[in-house]
Amino acid sequence: MNMNAASKSNVTGIEFRQVSKRYGEGDAPLVVKGIDFVVPKGTLTTLLGPSGCGKTTTLRMIAGLETVSGGHIFIDGQEVTNLGPTERNVSMVFQSYALFPHMSVIDNVRYGLKVSGVSISEATERAHVALENVSLKDFDNRLPSELSGGQQQRVAVARALVLEPSVLLFDEPLSNLDKKSITWYQELVVNHCKERTVIVCSNAIDDEFNFCNAELNVMDYKK
Repeated sequence: MNMNAASKSNVTGIEFRQVSKRYGEGDAPLVVKGIDFVVPKGTLTTLLGPSGCGKTTTLRMIAGLETVSGGHIFIDGQEVTNLGPTERNVSMVFQSYALFPHMSVIDNVRYGLKVSGVSISEATERAHVALENVSLKDFDNRLPSELSGGQQQRVAVARALVLEPSVLLFDEPLSNLDKKSITWYQELVVNHCKERTVIVCSNAIDDEFNFCNAELNVMDYKK
């Protein structure tokens, strides 16, 4: 997989320099091969490509959830290649939502804050604000199994936003949503992700992504 990208800004939000990823040792095939790209700071950028081309792997490397096999990653001008997820100011909304099934909505949202050492009172207050921002006020005590798919996704978004990240990653967020939910999602990203560097990945060009304001990044799978 190779990637071509262009930048309109000298202020770098995310930069990849010859980044590669392989699963396995030695001659294992590269899933991501020698990527070079720059995402301008504070922009909404679409990461486009077919299934299996390495989009999710690329997002996970930005978030520190996957180690790189080669190359260097920079966020806000700082090299983060060898830093773990908790050492980067990055949040990711997974396609599968990845909620803790045994935890209530409020516990899911404030989990990251508690792990970071934020007091329970402050974590709860910030979680309430995040839930209100995604139209889930008064859903505190529900379990994920008691929510619709769209509501679960909103909890995942609140959990990401509550950490106040400088970089926010969305893995195919619109793939399972109806038109009304897509419109809500667009407004959420535009209104609550200002001044953040945001990447939204997708399988195809679609008018649903016309709210992104950075140049389109295209990932082409090549063996």
